[in-house]
Amino acid sequence: MIRDLVRDLFEKALARGAAAGRWPAASIPVTVEPPRDPRHGDFAVNAALVLSKAAGKPPRELAASIVEELRAVDADGAVASVEIAGPGFINLRLAADVWFRGLAEVERQGAAFGRTGAGKGKRVNVEFVSANPTGPMHVGHGRNAVTGDVVARLLDWSGHAVTREYYVNDFGAQVQTLARSVHLRYQELHGRQVVFPPKGYPGEYVVDIARAVKAADGDRWLDAPESSWLAPFRDRAVEHVLGMIREDLEAIGVGRYDVWSSEKALYQSGAVERFLAELTAKDLVYVGKLPPPRSKKGAPPPPAHVAAIADEEGMTAADDLTLFRSSQYGDEVDRPVKKADGTPTYFCADIAYHWQKRQRADKLVDVLGADHGGYVPRLKAALQALGHQRDDLHVVLIQMVNLTRGGEAVKMGKRSGNVVWLREVVDEVGRDAARYLFLTRRADAQLDFDLDLAKQQTLDNPVFYVQYGHARIASILRRAAEAGIAAPRYDLEAVRRLALPEEQDLLRRVLSFPELLAGAALAFEPHRVAYFLQETIAAFHSYYTGGKRTGERVIGPDPVTTAGRLYLCKALQQVLANGLAVLGVAAPERMESAPVDEE
Repeated sequence: MIRDLVRDLFEKALARGAAAGRWPAASIPVTVEPPRDPRHGDFAVNAALVLSKAAGKPPRELAASIVEELRAVDADGAVASVEIAGPGFINLRLAADVWFRGLAEVERQGAAFGRTGAGKGKRVNVEFVSANPTGPMHVGHGRNAVTGDVVARLLDWSGHAVTREYYVNDFGAQVQTLARSVHLRYQELHGRQVVFPPKGYPGEYVVDIARAVKAADGDRWLDAPESSWLAPFRDRAVEHVLGMIREDLEAIGVGRYDVWSSEKALYQSGAVERFLAELTAKDLVYVGKLPPPRSKKGAPPPPAHVAAIADEEGMTAADDLTLFRSSQYGDEVDRPVKKADGTPTYFCADIAYHWQKRQRADKLVDVLGADHGGYVPRLKAALQALGHQRDDLHVVLIQMVNLTRGGEAVKMGKRSGNVVWLREVVDEVGRDAARYLFLTRRADAQLDFDLDLAKQQTLDNPVFYVQYGHARIASILRRAAEAGIAAPRYDLEAVRRLALPEEQDLLRRVLSFPELLAGAALAFEPHRVAYFLQETIAAFHSYYTGGKRTGERVIGPDPVTTAGRLYLCKALQQVLANGLAVLGVAAPERMESAPVDEE
């Protein structure tokens, strides 16, 4: 990466100055970033600002000394110009050949261009979707699935060792409610009248499960006590729904998980009890009443808050509970991990699961719905209490999806009530459009998903816009081949002809791609890639159409300039293809509905 070259030069300069006694040797967090205004240079470096106190010198004076050392270590003349700006920033502009030579990496790496070692092989566990196995995936799960999938892809591209995980909640009250719903439908299939409870699961898939049970077991369970049929009905229902979820995931392009963890197996293996024993041994639990949280001003909270927390686990505020000392580690209140009857709470199982995951990975990433935001501090508190770092867990919160058509809210699915099933959306707009549109906003911002826009074969559709750009470049390269021009290959003399401001901008965009992916991975922000692709192809469309207007066509009369421009197009095409691959979106070579465009 170009930025690595700059960072390496400064590290050498700082080490040389320290060896000469000009400032103390110190490990300091030097940042190398493009300045806000590109007129100020290619990169701005804060070395003088962060070293000033240790060196005992004003930042601007120290910056002048650092620049002297920088020139001494820059044997290859990579730095064209340097200036000291503001309170002591060092702004520099690289020699043109640094950029031109960098373009060779695109050809050398090809489909791997953009991969980096930023992750240093660290093990990262990415848990995403983990939808309760009580029904098909809805459109909100789809946004979670695509976000988690692309976070995992980005981490892989940045050199992490990634494990993708799905946590199946197959033990609690919700799957028991599903089992009871199936039994009611099972009774209906035997001709009995039933009253369906408000909190039951009414979907047609429940009838399908009941039919399968009837076909396999006849009337065996019709008059049997609940204690005998609840577990087998639950297990059959969960297996059926997980099959539906796997199909939904495949439909949205999330075809692989490395680990499917089971909440039921967590209990059956004794992991929850071992975890409780670990908490007890570390004196992290005690028996008492559910305490109120401490407010910032020390005032007691309203009693309703205590009742709400108790209700989460089916407890009362008067119960004697086993409480985890989570308030000592940043949580607002000590959380119950064992009920009055001695059974573990849902929260206990959750933190036991994260405790187990942390033993398998260096960092945990959870992709959760925004309604789980309150869980974040308590999970981080648990990890910290057990001797890990709070930052060992990063949570990506997914906001709601507002489905619209022509500006009006949409409710799809005759049998699903207010639920919009993911498969309905994918079947209508296609996988590529669904995936890309899910990534056009930050995960923590609400998303308006316009079904009509997603289906449009016009440049107003974001995914069509980027895919058309890739196909447009492929068309240019085909026309060059038809004209007898050799396939573009890297040639330094040819790329040195890329002198137009628009060409310089595209060149820098191409070479910033690895840094862009690494930054998006480390920030867990896949929307950055979608933004980059849209902005980059917009710059190309402007360059290309402007060139036809001014006579600076890609395929022109000068063969060397043409070779340089074709190679730039080829490099840009590779970046678009790789970026779309990271997003799990196709990069077509041809698009039948694309606007007619001649070179």
